[in-house]
Amino acid sequence: MRLALLGLAVSLIIGSPSQARATECRDIIFEGLSFTICETRPARDRIELFHADADGEVLGSFDAIEEAAAPRGVILAMNAGMYHPDRSPVGHLVIDGEERMRVIASAGPGNFGLLPNGVFCIEADRARVIETLRYQDAPPVCTYATQSGPMLVIDGELHPRFLPESESRFVRNGVGTDDAGTRAVFVISNQPVTFHQFARVFRDELGLDQALYFDGRVSRLHAPGFGRSDPGFAMGPIVAVLD
Repeated sequence: MRLALLGLAVSLIIGSPSQARATECRDIIFEGLSFTICETRPARDRIELFHADADGEVLGSFDAIEEAAAPRGVILAMNAGMYHPDRSPVGHLVIDGEERMRVIASAGPGNFGLLPNGVFCIEADRARVIETLRYQDAPPVCTYATQSGPMLVIDGELHPRFLPESESRFVRNGVGTDDAGTRAVFVISNQPVTFHQFARVFRDELGLDQALYFDGRVSRLHAPGFGRSDPGFAMGPIVAVLD
């Protein structure tokens, strides 16, 4: 009887083989705060970045991403990097192997310029968050890449400017990876949080040594299978996991 119950529990956790392969989104509670995390496996899941169509018109919405990705379905989408008022990217952007914006390595105003910042690089069979100067020193071959900042976690350490007692709280989103690039986990907070709280989700809850901040206030998640599609302002770069 005990073995039968154990078998039932395992089947409920794993599901069918096709379900086990699918990108999974779920809500978690970390230190009393709610976050939605979406776990992907880059060697298995098709992860792409979107920004503009063939005519240069910025897509900017989850509906436009669904249309651009058709007939493939969109499993997951999220804003993926800071952008100017015209929705052009603030930092480095690579779409389908073509560089649309160069790397910005200098310090500057705002969160993007709060060094160290980093690049989310999607390669043929892995995806990695790489600190910007390392990315410049040994450029990987990224099919897709987006630069944002600040880094949240660098080699298992929190960004040195993050303060536990900070009063700056926003809804925030970002991505974390393991060093090998076999896991890419997208996270959005479900209430305003500090940088310190947000970064510790990646390091302490998810066990990821590298993590990159995408944005705050405009942070949005589209996960149809999870029953969620956040409304809001038009966006710049968007990352999507396709069926």
